[in-house]
Amino acid sequence: MSLKGVELQIAIPKTFDAGKQQDQAQQQVHAGQAFANESLNKQLQKNHTLLLASEELHNDLRHDHPQDEEKDRKEQENEEPQSKHPYKGNLFDFSG
Repeated sequence: MSLKGVELQIAIPKTFDAGKQQDQAQQQVHAGQAFANESLNKQLQKNHTLLLASEELHNDLRHDHPQDEEKDRKEQENEEPQSKHPYKGNLFDFSG
C-alpha cells in the first residue's frame, strides 16, 4: 500500500496527535497511582499514630492503678486450690 503526498499530509499530523493523547493518558495513570500511594501512606501514618496513642493511654491507665493490680494478684495467690472430694470420682460410667 503506497501513500500519496496528500494522504501523508493528513496522516502524519494525526499520528502526532495520537501520540500526545497516549502520553497524556499514561501520565494521568502515573499521577493517579502516585495519589493513591500518597493517601495510603497518610492512612498508614494515621493508624500508626492512633495505635501509639492508645498504647500510651493504656499504659498510663495501668500505671495509675498499681494497687488494683497488686490487689488482684494477692487475691489470686490467696485463693485456696479446690480439693478433690474424698469419695466422689471424676469419671462417669455411661455404659448401661
